[in-house]
Amino acid sequence: MYGLVNKAIQDLITTNFGEEKWKVIREKSQIDIDYFISTEPYDDSVTYQLATAASEELGVSVDEVLFLFGEWWVLETSLKKYGGLMKAGGSSVKEFLTNLPVFHDRIKMIYPNLTPPEFKIDEEAENSLVVHYFSTREGLGGFMKGLLSGIGKMYNTPVQIDHIFGKSSGQEHEAFKVSW
Repeated sequence: MYGLVNKAIQDLITTNFGEEKWKVIREKSQIDIDYFISTEPYDDSVTYQLATAASEELGVSVDEVLFLFGEWWVLETSLKKYGGLMKAGGSSVKEFLTNLPVFHDRIKMIYPNLTPPEFKIDEEAENSLVVHYFSTREGLGGFMKGLLSGIGKMYNTPVQIDHIFGKSSGQEHEAFKVSW
């Protein structure tokens, strides 16, 4: 993953728990990187080690850490660094999620080595739809739920997110029903 992701995890921890807590988490993760360069790719294991160490240090599950990070990613990292791109995604939760399958096409222009997930949207109704999440990365269901929650908050629209199925049940991808 790009350094931007790891830097955002650092920002989430330092903003909400303090610089000292970040130092403890970084040490516990055994990551000896002092500064993450946003445009530099890092091995995915760095991100997973940080999430695992944060989970242990904060006394919550890795999924909870990833959920918090997903919300943070939308509300802090994405809106502040790519506000125009986020706003171009749509004027409502439904419109943004409907446009999600082409969202990373624009981002790949900025980060050419990006390996983004793919999305498919179906079962669209007036107040709900199903987001299918395809990724080569394992264990990011909590992050995806946090992203979906953050998108709801971005539009000041409370959302309910139900994990319909996923890789843990033998499927090839994750599916989430999002209702508002």
